[in-house]
Amino acid sequence: MGILSGNPKDEPMHYGEVFGMWTYLMTTKGLTVCYEVHLNHAGDSDLQALLKDAIQLTKQEAKEVESLLKESGVPLPPTPPERSKADLEEIPTGARFLDPEIAASLARDVAGGLITCSTIMGESIREDIAMMFGKFHVQKAAFGARLLQLTKDKGWLIPPPLHISAK
Repeated sequence: MGILSGNPKDEPMHYGEVFGMWTYLMTTKGLTVCYEVHLNHAGDSDLQALLKDAIQLTKQEAKEVESLLKESGVPLPPTPPERSKADLEEIPTGARFLDPEIAASLARDVAGGLITCSTIMGESIREDIAMMFGKFHVQKAAFGARLLQLTKDKGWLIPPPLHISAK
């Protein structure tokens, strides 16, 4: 039996796993506060609900990654302070994020998160790490599907030029 053939939690992480998880944690913590700010700017109640779900999802992911890094003795990235709630009406119109812009930003984050989760899964030799990021990937895909449906329903989706073949 080799060093990597027992309980994955007893196996050492390689540098790629440490770097991927540490970077993922730092980014996820940053996204949480971005979504808190976006929540202050969002006027649509459906978008607000989706942002609240995004905040909950990022906090849960951060908690899981943080726990694994702590167990392995890896120093954690700093956690930005939570953002306070603001009254939408007090934010000047020219300084506000608009709902379609918030939705597009969320879509970009989901797409990037899917790629990052896939990368970490592919680089992992510890099954527990690969499985954790597989779970995150599935959650992001489901969230992304909800977001896509919302952007279509609200008329916020701006498709690229559509190719319609001439017959």
